[in-house]
Amino acid sequence: MLTVVAFIVALGLLIAVHEYGHYRVAVACGVRVLRFSIGFGHTLYRWKPKRQHPGQDTEFVIAAFPLGGYVKMLDEREGPVEPAERHRAFNTQPLRSRAAIVAAGPLANLLLAVVLYTAVNWIGVDEPVARLARPAAATLAEQAGLRGGELVARAGFDGELEPVQSFEDLRWRITRGALDGRDLALEIAGEPGRPAREVVLPLSRIGARDADAQMFRKIGIVTPLTRPEIGEVMAGGAAERSGLRSGDVVRAVGSTAIVDGQQLRDAIRASVDDGRPRTQTWQIERAGQPLRFEVTPEVREEGANKIGRIGAYVGTPPEMTTVRQGVVDGVWRGVVRTWEVSVLTVRMLGKMLIGEASIKNLSGPLTIADYAGKSASMGLTQYLVFLALISVSLGVLNLMPLPVLDGGHLMYYLWEGLTGRSVSEAWMERLQRGGVALLLVMMSIALFNDVTRLFG
Repeated sequence: MLTVVAFIVALGLLIAVHEYGHYRVAVACGVRVLRFSIGFGHTLYRWKPKRQHPGQDTEFVIAAFPLGGYVKMLDEREGPVEPAERHRAFNTQPLRSRAAIVAAGPLANLLLAVVLYTAVNWIGVDEPVARLARPAAATLAEQAGLRGGELVARAGFDGELEPVQSFEDLRWRITRGALDGRDLALEIAGEPGRPAREVVLPLSRIGARDADAQMFRKIGIVTPLTRPEIGEVMAGGAAERSGLRSGDVVRAVGSTAIVDGQQLRDAIRASVDDGRPRTQTWQIERAGQPLRFEVTPEVREEGANKIGRIGAYVGTPPEMTTVRQGVVDGVWRGVVRTWEVSVLTVRMLGKMLIGEASIKNLSGPLTIADYAGKSASMGLTQYLVFLALISVSLGVLNLMPLPVLDGGHLMYYLWEGLTGRSVSEAWMERLQRGGVALLLVMMSIALFNDVTRLFG
């Protein structure tokens, strides 16, 4: 139920803001708006406000099919217009006014993203500290000299390092660098008595096509550092039989030093040889005292693989920090994050178009609904971040030069501005058909990706 409600709220807000952008600029330009609709198809609810802008008599509608909306304006191309009202028709407006009305919808979505990111910056959000877990062998992080436990103080590209506020902030920079093929410099905070040092993640070497878990595993920075501590121990499990207790801190498994919880979980999973459990000596710390135990895991099947389990919760939550900005910094960072997400979205779309990025990055309504529910369950700030991300995507997508989208109409106006004549009706019809076909293909791919991602 939470997923459904969160999805409906997200759709309703984003569509309403988009259409309001068209509506408000149309009114400002003196165009008469006949209908403002959220959704398509059968009308569920309609009303006319008693107080409207001068010259307006707009009907507001909520329709049954929620995946979209529209603003219907007075237009001679769609029906007869009284001579006295002709100056209020959309098609009679100057080119700059028509372009402004069309561009206002996507720009409203981008402005909404700025507002949402700003709100998150002001409210503050608890995120893991940017302290690194131990990277797996042969990953970029391991090859760069990272061993786990390092605190990343600053990071950046081309020698311009900026403070890293949290692990999520670091992951965002890694994502940008990997998809753009740019190396990321990390400044590691020095321990007491030791200076800071700089390492470089050669992200340009991995040729990332998808921003997914596999990409981060190749890089070697997947999760923040967690304390390698044994949590709740199940009765009768391998941990209890081996003598482990809740609160034990694991220092080594066999000859391998353990520095974080993820590393310990990986070591437990890998403690199976040819389908049989491998007994290893664990060095632990209990109440400040070093102890040794022989631990034999239980073998469990995970798909086609067999992995080790010990019957205990492994690892503690990571160290957290509250990321919050002041009034001015919060607004500025909201603008910057909106710009960064917009640029990354455009680059990814361009790479998908030329085959440098996988079309698996396209997501549809099922994935959006799933993320809406998950983000809402995590709290207000996470839901606001989700809304901001989708709002940016909607704004950028609508600015694409596809004939059925706002960007396509802006291309028509660009042609008109350059040549002094509008696109002919014949060409308009051909372009609209092509745009619809291309949009249907994109929607089909997105839906296929949704089904594969959620049910595959």
